Amino acid sequence: MLKRLGLRFSSRAANLDEEAVARRISNPRKLVLELSKLKARAVQMSARGTIVIGGDQVLVCGGRIFGKPHTESRAETQLRMMSGKTVVLQTGVCVIDPAGREIAFVHQTRMKVRRLSDAEIRNYVRLDQPLECSGSFKFESFGIALFESVETDDPTAIEGLPLLHLNRVLRKLPKSYALYEC
Repeated sequence: MLKRLGLRFSSRAANLDEEAVARRISNPRKLVLELSKLKARAVQMSARGTIVIGGDQVLVCGGRIFGKPHTESRAETQLRMMSGKTVVLQTGVCVIDPAGREIAFVHQTRMKVRRLSDAEIRNYVRLDQPLECSGSFKFESFGIALFESVETDDPTAIEGLPLLHLNRVLRKLPKSYALYEC
């Protein structure tokens, strides 16, 4: 997604146990903020002098946090629970500048899931394989067909990174540094 901003960057995995963090933080906003900060900090340790971007997402349905399902069965269960409901996608981002200063924010998107039949859910999960996606959908792919409406001021947040807000943050930083996304 950063290519869309015309930036030169590299990606590195943060090697973070996200589920351990999720077990100790139950507030979705605090959870995505903490995960994005931990990811950015983990990469920043080996990328000093650069701009580092860490991010994460969780989906909230009926007060319950839906993370990555990892299996088809859990993906189907999540989508069944979301059917016909309005869900909230929380996207956390942390930018660490070359001096080590952190700028972190959370973007929120409200999404109305249409009523889904069991057959539609099974077919969708097999088609798109959204097993590593919070909420069990890939909006940028076939998952868009699962929704009736979306309320957001930054549609790229649904894909994982709110580029409009991130671009405002990055434009305030020196342009001569390499970027690392995690």
